[in-house]
Amino acid sequence: MSATAMKLPRLIVALVLVAGCPEPEACPEVVPAPTASTGEETTATVEPVEAPAPANNLVLDGTPEIPAELRDRLRQYSNTRSASLSGISANGASMLVNTRFAETAQLHLVSAPLGTRRQITFEDEPVRDGALVTDDIVLFMHDIGGNEDNQLFFLDLPTGRTRMLTDGTSKHGSLVVSHHGTFAAYSGNGRNGTDMDIYVHPLDGEARRIDREGYWYPLDFSRDDSKLLIAQYVSINDSRLGVLDLASGEVTMLSPADRRASYENARFGADGNTVYVVSDFDGEFRQLYQLDARNPTAEWTKLSADIPWNVEAMALSGDGRTLAFTTNEDGIDKLRLLDVRRRRATPVEVPPGILGNLRWARDAQVLGFTVMGATRTGDVYAYDTRRRRLTRWTESEVGGLDADTFIEPELVRFTSFDEREIPAFYYRPRGEGPFPVMLYIHGGPESQARPYFSPLTQFLAVERNVAVIAPNVRGSDGYGKSYLLLDNGMKREDSVKDIGALLDWIESREELDQSRIAVYGGSYGGYMVLASLVHFGERIRAGVDVVGISNFVTFLENTRDYRRDLRRQEYGDERDPEMREHLTAISPTTNVDRIQSALFVAQGANDPRVPASESEQIVQAVRNSGQDVWYMLALNEGHGFGRKENRDVFFQLSVMFLDRHLASEN
Repeated sequence: MSATAMKLPRLIVALVLVAGCPEPEACPEVVPAPTASTGEETTATVEPVEAPAPANNLVLDGTPEIPAELRDRLRQYSNTRSASLSGISANGASMLVNTRFAETAQLHLVSAPLGTRRQITFEDEPVRDGALVTDDIVLFMHDIGGNEDNQLFFLDLPTGRTRMLTDGTSKHGSLVVSHHGTFAAYSGNGRNGTDMDIYVHPLDGEARRIDREGYWYPLDFSRDDSKLLIAQYVSINDSRLGVLDLASGEVTMLSPADRRASYENARFGADGNTVYVVSDFDGEFRQLYQLDARNPTAEWTKLSADIPWNVEAMALSGDGRTLAFTTNEDGIDKLRLLDVRRRRATPVEVPPGILGNLRWARDAQVLGFTVMGATRTGDVYAYDTRRRRLTRWTESEVGGLDADTFIEPELVRFTSFDEREIPAFYYRPRGEGPFPVMLYIHGGPESQARPYFSPLTQFLAVERNVAVIAPNVRGSDGYGKSYLLLDNGMKREDSVKDIGALLDWIESREELDQSRIAVYGGSYGGYMVLASLVHFGERIRAGVDVVGISNFVTFLENTRDYRRDLRRQEYGDERDPEMREHLTAISPTTNVDRIQSALFVAQGANDPRVPASESEQIVQAVRNSGQDVWYMLALNEGHGFGRKENRDVFFQLSVMFLDRHLASEN
């Protein structure tokens, strides 16, 4: 049984109300870290530092008082819940689920479909990842105050006792558990704070560190626990895949050295020699391949050649006969089961939306997974392949709201400056209009706007008659690697031009009010908000910038060490004089005198990706230019807002801000 922590590097994240998503800039976590100076790693006894007291978390600067009636009206939306699958028991009879009942998301056990969720972790911090190792053992990770220095914990279910397995100070992540639960593997930067090494941890012993140069993470153990698939992330379109021999510590590379490509996921077959790989090395999209690890230079067999979309999630059944995988088809996931002997894939009908967290029961033909849609919060399902029966395991609450009133988005396309068609999800309110508009720009930048459930989007569309449009500007994932690279380096502002084209499209629509437009985005999407206000301020009334980049040079100089080179691959190297001049020229802080629209900035003080200094400097610069800015700083958060108390305030302020600036009388 294996449990991968996070799919590196793209997570589906609703930065609207959840802690940040995908690659480094967009959401909750990519890959984490340990600490050791030399040699073998030992089980740590260092305790994490205390987070700031909840009563003192928020610094609100320039924001108005929130009316009680608004808090009351938003309470139902802010109390919507989502559940995601973290693990499945060996016999498929119980599920390990991550969901929130109080302030933070915690792990729960569910022993029957739609049964009671029994909480088993009670941490002050949100639990980021979990694995059901046996019926008695759970592993999980969490950080402190959103700093992403995740630690690994061992939970003994019969006693309820928890102990920390890592050092308490370094960054760890990408948890993988061996098939029979003997070992855990994870990545960590404890050796030098920069390189992400591989740790192999016998659950009854001490961790062993395998030193690697760069950003490495584990993917899967062979069934006999003799080998570990590992990968190195260099950039969105450049990664490496190898096999680590656990006895010798030697690494054999599987990915061709002469091809720059993405190797997104990999799993061992039951024989320990067959490897299933997701890669774009032979085309525009990430396809599913089969190879022999003993002869990786031989031709790889393509298993999804008839599907012109990215293969994403993947999991192999306990008997090794069935490979479950999803494809991202224009933002909607499709699930297929591949008979690995016949090499024939069969589609499985599941609720439309976004699928993730595929987990097979080790000893049963039961596949568990998470499904989320635009009008449905995330929930856990299971598919029994023998009975061909889909079963819903959780039914997350939507705050007592009538889900039938929620708005399903329409997939539209608009033409940009170079005649390229740009896709977008359009949430159109009921009625005739003309409707004010909020543009939601995703982060990443290599993420993708997809139809996930967002309380803010639904509140605006249903109760404020605000149209919400989420574009996938060039540089977004999901549309081929050529599209993915269209905004790199010197081409950065071409993606901003796509926003200008979207404004033209809005102008052509009779049901949309071109005089009442706001823009909203987090992380890299926060940069896009600021850049849109710089270039199209006369057409945009207001912007909401969440943990956004305001100056590429200072961002690259101040982001955490383990991330810096990864981000240079996307944005350019600020140490090169020509690139530094370009990055400075396009940065919002350089062009702050052109920002005339209203601005709301929100930030986590412990953000390791986009440091709080990025928000602070744009707030100060815009205020110095004579403009008013609302500013919210959460002292116990990082790259987004993981605590309900903070998300609620941010939600309320966002609605107040948009109400004020999208009103017809403005």
